[in-house]
Amino acid sequence: MNLASILENQNIEKRIAITPEIAKKYISLDFNLSLPKNYGAHLGISDDEYKNLGVNLLNNEEEIIKNSEIIIQLGLPEEKKLSLIKENQTLIGSLSAFVNKEKLKNLTIKKINCFSLELLPRITRAQSMDILSSQANLAGYKAVVEAFQAYERAIPMMMTAAGTIPAAKVLVVGAGVAGLQAIATAKRMGAVVFATDVRMASKEQVESLGGKFLMVEGAENLETEGGYAREASDEFKKKQEQLLSETLKKIDIIICTALIPGKEAPKIIKEDMFKNLQPGSIIYDLAAVQGGNTAFTEVDKIVEKDGVKILGEANILNKLPVSASNLYAKNVFNFISNLYDKENKKLNINLEDEIIEKTLIK
Repeated sequence: MNLASILENQNIEKRIAITPEIAKKYISLDFNLSLPKNYGAHLGISDDEYKNLGVNLLNNEEEIIKNSEIIIQLGLPEEKKLSLIKENQTLIGSLSAFVNKEKLKNLTIKKINCFSLELLPRITRAQSMDILSSQANLAGYKAVVEAFQAYERAIPMMMTAAGTIPAAKVLVVGAGVAGLQAIATAKRMGAVVFATDVRMASKEQVESLGGKFLMVEGAENLETEGGYAREASDEFKKKQEQLLSETLKKIDIIICTALIPGKEAPKIIKEDMFKNLQPGSIIYDLAAVQGGNTAFTEVDKIVEKDGVKILGEANILNKLPVSASNLYAKNVFNFISNLYDKENKKLNINLEDEIIEKTLIK
């Protein structure tokens, strides 16, 4: 089968979907793999690395798309490239199914198979394919590094002859994969860490990493069957606001990670809460691209409000593109291995397989 990937819009996305390590694995499964020239050049990967593995390197992306049965991407290609994909071809990536609903519907009408990997079910068998977890892990780590860099004080407690510098106090909002990695990273760097989440199962995980879990009195468990957070009731939100408002008085750095799939990010740090934050405090908002967890977050801007800096990027993984590409490429390879009938050398779109059924756009 002919398998390919084309360049992403590098102003938006620096990650790639096929690394040399994974290219070798596809070729070992007898895929005929094609990539555009300079596919990985921006990550320091030369064309020769791919060429020596047996990858076809071409100048013409239009030719690559037209001659490929499977196309692997990070996100949905731009309209011009998307229009080249024809009936019975398969597009696989993180296609943002909730945001690109209309575009994906049009592709399915054209009988193009679209698999959006952010829709993977949270089951054991799908863990090796879970792009959300692998990428969120890196995002949680990098958010802490970026926030600490912007914070103009020391992070760990330091005892000197001249006096003692207290440890920075960090609050992590949302204890999913990104939040838990943020907690672990902040603890390793010497901070005192607090965390909050609407899912009660998070308490044990937070405490196992050395964080203190902030529990709303009479809290309800707001976890979906798929393991994601669902929207809280008005009563819960009010209690959470009161708890957070008091906690913010002693916090130096906030890492926001709270997201609800397919919806605008919940506003957790409200406008009136900022009066409790000390000037010089830092907020890094990983939910910026979905509206942000604070009242003042703006995408790709550093907003200053009463001496508090709020940072939020559209794609923080562009700052870790090599590591992120390595993990993403492995996730996608594992997904295709499950989808591919090795004996007959064709895709087996078996809708009785929960992984395939949940990710296929219908």
